[in-house]
Parts: sequence; structure tokens; C-alpha cells
Amino acid sequence: MVDFMLLAPEIIVALTGLIVLMIGIFMGSSSKNVLGYIATAGCLAALAMVIGNFSASALMFSDTLSVDPLSQFFKLVFLVVALIVSIASIKYTEDNTDTEIFYALVLFATFGMMFVASANDLMVLYVAFELASIATYALAGFEKNNPRSVEASMKYLLMGALSAALLLMGISFVYGATGTTSIPGIAQNMDVLASNAIGLLAIVLLIAGFGFKIALVPFHMWAPDTYQGSPSVVSALLAAGSKKMAFVAAFKVFIVALLAIQADWRVAFAILAVITMTYGNLVALSQRSVKRMLAYSSVAQAGYISMAFVVLTPMALTGGILYTLSHGFMKAGAFIATAAVVYMVIKEKRDTEIPDHLDNFKGLGKKMPITALCLTVFVFALAGIPPTAGYMSKFILFSSTIQSGMVWLAVIAILNSALSLYYYARLVRYMYAMPHEGEKVSEPVPYVAALLISLVGVMAIGLWPEPFIEIAMQAASVLVGGI
Repeated sequence: MVDFMLLAPEIIVALTGLIVLMIGIFMGSSSKNVLGYIATAGCLAALAMVIGNFSASALMFSDTLSVDPLSQFFKLVFLVVALIVSIASIKYTEDNTDTEIFYALVLFATFGMMFVASANDLMVLYVAFELASIATYALAGFEKNNPRSVEASMKYLLMGALSAALLLMGISFVYGATGTTSIPGIAQNMDVLASNAIGLLAIVLLIAGFGFKIALVPFHMWAPDTYQGSPSVVSALLAAGSKKMAFVAAFKVFIVALLAIQADWRVAFAILAVITMTYGNLVALSQRSVKRMLAYSSVAQAGYISMAFVVLTPMALTGGILYTLSHGFMKAGAFIATAAVVYMVIKEKRDTEIPDHLDNFKGLGKKMPITALCLTVFVFALAGIPPTAGYMSKFILFSSTIQSGMVWLAVIAILNSALSLYYYARLVRYMYAMPHEGEKVSEPVPYVAALLISLVGVMAIGLWPEPFIEIAMQAASVLVGGI
């Protein structure tokens, strides 16, 4: 019998999305701000249910869904990001006639991500993937009168369609060879796939499909334009949430289903991880748009997390999984801070085509002190400076890489982290060492609240890592059974 309490978080998120959509239809644009509070309450309720049942373990619906610490951990990540985005969007959607559509799309995207985390069958995983993706395609183009937003949505849609086709083709080859789409079933029927050239072709297609979603080089080309053109709060959802959906799916497919042929895909992930972190950091050096810089930084961060696929030890998986939560706080916070700056630029009616240009961050420490302080912490955390979540996650991941004998990979990752400090420090210099124009700005409460939640998350993982490492180890234990 299905224990629907274990699916309560998904049910709450879906119902909240429907309620927001239905209520919003009958409300005037001036009173729609309440929808943001309803969405936030729904995320909080779902988050409480996930935390309360974190150690649960159950199979549902003919074993197509699995509720376990791995799925619960990633649901935690998705809901935290959705919570931060929902709070910040209360200001972004102020007096917007399409507020109910925005929040419904955010909640339905989160709903899809949560089902990806629980998927125990490739077809369920694929359908959930597309549910989340379709919602984010629309969110990227939410500003219909902004050509950059429409362009971001179109590029994201086209690249997403290509990745979906590659992913589906890879799944079809796996099914053709093993006779099942069940993830545990594939692991038990790997003989044909391992001894046949079709297995190698399936791996190539799956890596390409997931590579697009994760934004690994050379499958990253959509990410900078999409992150820059999308509304900043949507960029936060994409970088901090949607990308983690791809990681949990890849963890399930490669480490659970295709572990028997790890020799074929570990080398590919090693090459992609090195190229991705290096390329992302090098290109980020020359960016003048802060959102574009954060986009390339996000590409580099994907390279770091991908090291977990290469090292493949329990501690490396723990580090990679913890990194997804840390990155969720850091990247969501950085994009929300950028959203606050964009709000300031629009309010001051500055004549600029790129509101997130680096020049608009000059003197931010005096104009918007809370935003500047939080952004400083986030970028230094992304660089791995202690005592932050970024440092703790990198320490676990990099040290496990060294312990496994892959010193060369750890050295490349450490050098890349040092390189990233240059463009992060440049942003901080603009905020605190450059002269500012205009008066001090009143920082919107929703943005400040979202920033402070992200700040607490980043510092809590850095200063008090034990409980976070423990739940990451529980999540990793689901993956390491066959290693």
C-alpha cells in the first residue's frame, strides 16, 4: 500500500501551484502580492515534510518511484532554492499582471525536479525532467517585452529539445539491450550492454544529454545567454535548482544503473570535468556582465561537482552531494543580489542596455550595504574561502580526490579555484573600492530576506558542517551500495 505521506511534499507543491493559479485569475494586479506569500508558505510546508521524513525508505507505484535519503536530500535542495526564489520574487512580480503564472511555473518546475529525485525508472525520470524543463523554458522568457528574455527562452528551448532527444535516444538503446527501463533492473541486466557496442553508444548519448542539462563544456553554450537574458530570479532557479536536477538524475543513471561499465564513462567525465572547470573560469575572467560572469562561474562549478563521477568513492560522492546544496545557497544568493542591483538601476532610470554591468556595482557597499555584504560572502564562498559552505564542500571533494590517488585532478581543481578568485575579488573591489553615484538606496525587504536566508545557509554549512555532512553521507549511501 502506498504511503501518501511520503509524497506529501510533491502534493503540497502541486496543490499550491494550482491554488496560486486559480486564485490569481480573479485578483487585480495590485493585490496579487499575496500570491508570493502563498507560494512561500507552500514551499515551507513541503520543506518541513521532507525534513520530517528524511530517513524514510520506500518504493512506490510498481517500484517506479523511490523515496530514500538521496531523493530527500535533493528535494531539500530544490525546495530551499524555490523558497529563496519565491521570497525574492515578491518584489520582482510587484504589480505584475501575470504574477499567478510566474509562481505557478516556479512551483510546477519544482514539482518536476522533485519527481526526478524520486524517479526509479528511466521513463518516469524523463517525463519528470521534461515537466520541469517546460516550466523553466517559459520562465526564462517571462519578460515578453524584453528581447533578451525572449532570446534566452528560445535558445534554452532549442538546446533543451536537442538534449531531450539525445537523452531519449540513449534511454532507448539501454532499453533495447537490457529489456527494462527500471534503474535497478538495468543494473542487474548489464551483461548485454557491457559486451556490445550499443552500450558505448548509449553512454555517449546519455553523457551528451545530461551534459546539456548540467552545462558541461562543450554542451554549455546555452547557459550564459539564458542566464543573462532571463529575469535574475529565474536565473537563480536555473543555476541553483534546475542544474541540480540533472546531477541527481546522472547520479542515478551512471552510478546505480550503469556502474558495471564505469570504465567507459569515468574517463569521459574526467576529461569533461577538467575542460569544464578550466574553460568556465577562463572565460569568466573577461566578462563585464555580472550575470554572465556568474553563468560561466556556474559552468566551472559543474566541473568541480562532476569530479564525484570520476573519483567514485563514498567520501567523494558525499562531497559532490554536499556541494549541490552549498552551490544552491551560494548561486541563488548571488543571482538574487544581482536582481536587487538590477532593481536599483531600473529605479534610478539609468540609461544602460546591460543593467547588471559591472560598472553598476560601483560603490554598492555604501548604496546597498546588506546586498553588497551578502554578495561578497557568496562570491568568496564560490571561490572556496573559509569558513563558508564553498570551502567545506571543496575540502571534502578535493581531499577525497587526493586520497583516491588522483592528485593531478585535485591540483587542477585547486588551481582553477585560485583562478576564480581573481574575478570574484574584482567584483568585491568594484563594490567597496570604487566611488559611487547617487544616494543610498532603500533595499527591498523581499530581496533582503532571500539574501539573508542564503547567507545563513552558506555560513551554517561552513561553521557547523557536521549535520550537513551527515545527511550528505546518508544520501551517498544510497549510491555506494554496489561500489
